[in-house]
Amino acid sequence: MGSKMIAFFALIAVACVRASPPNFVLIFADDLGYGDLGCFGHPSSLTPNLDRLAANGLRFTDFYVTSPVCSPSRAALLTGRYQTRSGIYPGVLYPSSKGGLPLKETTIAEVLKSKGYSTAMVGKWHLGVGPNGIYLPTRQGFDNYLGIPYSHDQGPCQNLTCFPPDVKCFGRCDQGVVTVPLMLGETIKQQPADFLKIEKAYGDFASQFIRVAAQNERPFFLYYPSHHTHYPQYAGEEYAGKSLRGPFGDALMEFDGTIGKILQTLLETDVINNTLVFFTGDNGPELMRRSRGGNSGLLKCGKGTTYEGGMREPAVAYWPGFIQPGVTHAMSSSLDILPTFAKLAGASLPEVQLDGVEMTNILFNLGPSKRETMFYYPTDPSEKYSVFAVRWGKYKAHYYTRGATHSETTPDQDCSLFAFQKYHDPPLLFDLEADPSENYNLTGPDWDPVRKQIKVLKEQFEATMVFGESEIGKGKDPTLQPCCTPDCSPKPDCCRCNSEL
Repeated sequence: MGSKMIAFFALIAVACVRASPPNFVLIFADDLGYGDLGCFGHPSSLTPNLDRLAANGLRFTDFYVTSPVCSPSRAALLTGRYQTRSGIYPGVLYPSSKGGLPLKETTIAEVLKSKGYSTAMVGKWHLGVGPNGIYLPTRQGFDNYLGIPYSHDQGPCQNLTCFPPDVKCFGRCDQGVVTVPLMLGETIKQQPADFLKIEKAYGDFASQFIRVAAQNERPFFLYYPSHHTHYPQYAGEEYAGKSLRGPFGDALMEFDGTIGKILQTLLETDVINNTLVFFTGDNGPELMRRSRGGNSGLLKCGKGTTYEGGMREPAVAYWPGFIQPGVTHAMSSSLDILPTFAKLAGASLPEVQLDGVEMTNILFNLGPSKRETMFYYPTDPSEKYSVFAVRWGKYKAHYYTRGATHSETTPDQDCSLFAFQKYHDPPLLFDLEADPSENYNLTGPDWDPVRKQIKVLKEQFEATMVFGESEIGKGKDPTLQPCCTPDCSPKPDCCRCNSEL
């Protein structure tokens, strides 16, 4: 059967999703670089399950997130809106943050619940805890939750075990706060979380959720934002010391193993042919960690910057019988996942200004994208400086550039913390198809029409942008830090417990 005929039948099947709504599994890596996976060119990464997804699914070469750091990127993923609208800026949320993802925002989980979906999240939240847990996933559309509510380095880790039998975590992580908790729903089950067993618990939790939903014949949405491969890396007995890349490679292997377990469960419950699996990551690699920090491949710089290495991520879509194996160069974004899932589920879109566009033409036809532009915000966006860069088609214009602590240690001095913010007039201009590494600025009058068009698009976008109140700017309250023994003393050291999951 020819590829056109296969695509035709796939479209017919997709048109029937209202009668048989598909399931969704959304996998979100942490601090994973564009060059970290074998299927994206790394010579020594051992990721057989992700490689299999890529070989049998659709691999995106030009997929973007909206921020080069965690919390804002996650807010945009779940809402289909730039983080500036929801107020998740500047930087990231902390255990004691007063703010979080506003409850008026509508998440993917809430969109799908309106169509009867069962929803679960397992892993890293990082969109706030707040007073009485008002910002936890269970308040944002997720029926089930197991995970750490923020980054696993946001608590002291120097005395915690990251690799068996008792190899302590590399570095000290954040000090003067509680150790990171593992929460089930809104209840702390472990504090500190057991890094050697947490990934197995995540895999078991995800598999059980899928089995129950399949048994009850309910459509489901599983969101798995992993802690891997963020610092400090960790891995349990099954993966420790098994990779070719040291601690980073072991963590990546363990992440891949959990993905394999999820895929196996989809197969065993006979729902894999009715499930769209989408994989990507939150931002670029933390190059300051050297070999423990990931790899951005041929892209420039990494985490914390608005160069390609900070915001361009590996991405794969997999749906047997619907998505044909291949590669797409269509520009796409994490913003586009909410409207895509909504369309496939037959759900209504939130009645707010969305920045995402649905991707079904890309997924099922290998067609062009509805997305013409991508706007690059720095870690600390402001109305004064607005977007730092704009991509239009194959061209990218930098109006401001700046290095970052997260991207220190590379030979490229543009990535360094000491590469201070610089305004460019005219903006730097790169052809990302011919020069994805952003090495060769296009100069001369021949390129003036491109710069002029990008400026028009930038001004049109800025006219629609209304900055929400900064949730991170609301400050911190140490009493909001999650503690499993809230009346204990002295804090934060007394916050310790270990319950069976």
